[in-house]
Amino acid sequence: MKDNLKKHITAALFAALTFAATMAVRIPTPGTSGYIHPGDALVILSGVILGPSSGFLAAGIGSALADLLGGYFVYVPVTFVIKGLIALLCGLIYQKAGKISRFRYPAVAAGGLVDILLVAGGYFLCESFLYGPAGALASVPANLIQGVSGLMISLILYPVLMAVPEVRQLTLTHRSL
Repeated sequence: MKDNLKKHITAALFAALTFAATMAVRIPTPGTSGYIHPGDALVILSGVILGPSSGFLAAGIGSALADLLGGYFVYVPVTFVIKGLIALLCGLIYQKAGKISRFRYPAVAAGGLVDILLVAGGYFLCESFLYGPAGALASVPANLIQGVSGLMISLILYPVLMAVPEVRQLTLTHRSL
């Protein structure tokens, strides 16, 4: 019971951190009305630390709330799904590869690559319906930059978070809610 409560609290914390990282630093992208932010690092780490299902919810909710409160209403459901799927896949990759300690850090990097692909591809697909393929293509460079920054920041934060015994224990067990 105590471990389950701890995981719920950690998931809520990651949703809040994802929201805060997305809202705190927003670099506008010309032509798309979007923005680049460091929130993707927390999306990646949500999957790694919380596991696939809890990571999906934390990343999806935190990112979707940022779109909702940031005035990007049309993106709320798309963001929930894309960011949730990223965390889910990051969690699955980490569960498989992270069984061997020397593969844990590369597993986080692999999750970052998933982030790059799903952010650029997912938003391109969504925006193709909204703005047409040419308009959607305009957002791809910014989404690639966002994905790369999320990868880099997650690789910096991962060892810091793993130094916290409770986080490390939660990461290694990935008990489901």
